[in-house]
Amino acid sequence: MARKCAKVRGALLVNRANQNPHLNPLPQGEADAPAPGEGDFRHELLVNPHHVISAMPELAEVEWFRKQWDVGRGAAIVDLSLHARNRVFRGSDVRDLRQRLIGANLLSSHARGKRMLFEFSGENWLGIHLGMTGKIRVESPNYYPTKHDHLVLNQRERALVFTDSRQFGRVRFHHGADEPDWWKSDAPEINSRAFDQKFVDRFLGRHRKAPVKAVLLMQNGFPGIGNWMADEILWRAETRPLRRTARLSVGERAKIFHATKHVVRRSLETLGKDFSDPPRNWLIHQKWKRDGICPIHRKPLRHATVAGRTTAWCPRCQR
Repeated sequence: MARKCAKVRGALLVNRANQNPHLNPLPQGEADAPAPGEGDFRHELLVNPHHVISAMPELAEVEWFRKQWDVGRGAAIVDLSLHARNRVFRGSDVRDLRQRLIGANLLSSHARGKRMLFEFSGENWLGIHLGMTGKIRVESPNYYPTKHDHLVLNQRERALVFTDSRQFGRVRFHHGADEPDWWKSDAPEINSRAFDQKFVDRFLGRHRKAPVKAVLLMQNGFPGIGNWMADEILWRAETRPLRRTARLSVGERAKIFHATKHVVRRSLETLGKDFSDPPRNWLIHQKWKRDGICPIHRKPLRHATVAGRTTAWCPRCQR
C-alpha cells in the first residue's frame, strides 16, 4: 500500500482518571494466519528516506479502499476483464461471474473486518479480500489491464480495478437474494455496540494460553485487527504482547477493550476517511523502525515475532 507515516511529534494528554497517558492522545491541531514470508521485516514494510509504508491492509485501510468504487454506484458494468486461472479466484465460478455482472448496476458497498462486499443489481454479490498487496482503484474508461490487474469492471465513464501482485487476496462471487453465507459472521464489528466488554472478556477467556497479541489477531473475535493495530492497542493498554491471556487482570482486560475501541475509531477517522496518517503520537510511526522509540518515554522499543508477526513494544510502558 502507499500510506505514508510522519515522524512522531507532540505531547500526549494524560487521562486524569487513571493517569494512563495512552488512551487520550492530544492531536496536533486537534488472526488470521500470516501469509508466507509475512513475519519477515522485509516482507512487512518498505522503507525509504521519507516514509514508512506498511504493507498489510487492516480495518481502516480496507474501509478506505472500499469507498474507491463508490463513484461507480448506479452505473452499469458494460464489460469486464479477468485472469480466470489466477489463484485470487479460487473457489469462484468465473464464467458465472462474467455472465451475470455484465449489464448489472453497482448498487452499494460494505466493509466487514478485512473484507469488502459489493452489491449489484440482479441479486449479484462480489466479495473482495485484499490479502497483503491487494488494492482497489478507479481508472479511465479506456484503461488496459496490466499483469497484476486480476479484475477490471468497465463502466462507460470509468474502470473499476482490483489488483494484487502477490495474489494472497481473493475474489468471490455469489448470486442470490440474500447476502452470501461466506460474508456472514458471528463476530460483531468493533465499532458496533455488540462489541462490548462482555464479548471481549468471553473471547479472551476462550484463549487463556495464547499470547494476548495472538488473540487480538483472531478475526473471529477482533475482526479487522492486524499487526500494526494490535501493537497500537496493546501499547495504549500498557500490556506486553507476549503476556498470556490467562494472566490478565480485570482492569487490564478493560484497558484492552477501551484501547481497541479508540484505535478503531480514530483510524477510521483518518485512514478510513482520506488515507491520512493516524495521529503523529501513535506507536505506528515508530513501530517499523529498527531504532524506534516509545512516543512517551523516548526509550528504545523491543522487537520480537509473535504469532508470526513482527511485534514492537515499550518495555517501560508495557508489563
